[in-house]
Amino acid sequence: MLFVFMLPMITAAQKTVTAASVIASINNHTRVDLKDVEITGDLDFTKLDNMQLEKQNSSDKIYISTVTSPVHFTNCTFSGKVLGYFSPDAYKPYVKSNTVYNTNFDADVNFNNCVFEKEVAFKYSRFSADVSFSGSHFKDAAGFKYTKFEKAPKFAGAVFKDAAIFKYVEFPAGFSFSNTRFENGADFKYTKFMHNGSFTNAVFNNSSDFKYANFSKPVNFRNASFNGSTDFKYTTLDNEKISLNELLNM
Repeated sequence: MLFVFMLPMITAAQKTVTAASVIASINNHTRVDLKDVEITGDLDFTKLDNMQLEKQNSSDKIYISTVTSPVHFTNCTFSGKVLGYFSPDAYKPYVKSNTVYNTNFDADVNFNNCVFEKEVAFKYSRFSADVSFSGSHFKDAAGFKYTKFEKAPKFAGAVFKDAAIFKYVEFPAGFSFSNTRFENGADFKYTKFMHNGSFTNAVFNNSSDFKYANFSKPVNFRNASFNGSTDFKYTTLDNEKISLNELLNM
């Protein structure tokens, strides 16, 4: 218990915090609440103490770790990767089976006004509570393919310098990409957007792929700008085909 109470006092005075110490707090079921610090090393959520092998009917192995306490970062810089997904077999085509390490989050997750220097990967992760990446800068690829959001995620004011991948995501009502900038490709292919979501003032400065995406009314693209190639083939609004120009002028 001494560690639990001392942790906020220690970290408050520090300019850097190791990723290992953050994981130690999570394994100890301690709330993480850090502000104005640099987190050094890869912050890997995929191999927590509570990791379990998911039951399945194939040769693939899927290990699930679960973050059970709130994780809050404000104005922090992450010098290493931030991983909620990892597959050591991803680039081994000769391997017949596949091993995947995944992370689910049962409590609030906030990365507000943070800087991610390297890859961010939350493929297949489930976020059961509030989640926000508002105002954060992603300097490397950001992978949210198949991510499950049970509450509307907030990416308002975020900047994606590299590829932003949200393929196959189902966004709950109230999601926000307002004032978000996509500098090097935005992939929303096959994505579903529930009503009351916003892309207000969003900027797409490279390719943007919304092929087969489905929107539900109302959705707001007011003052959004697309400055690169676009693909809205088979995009629908309430299951009716719609074009980019129609979305922009709603």
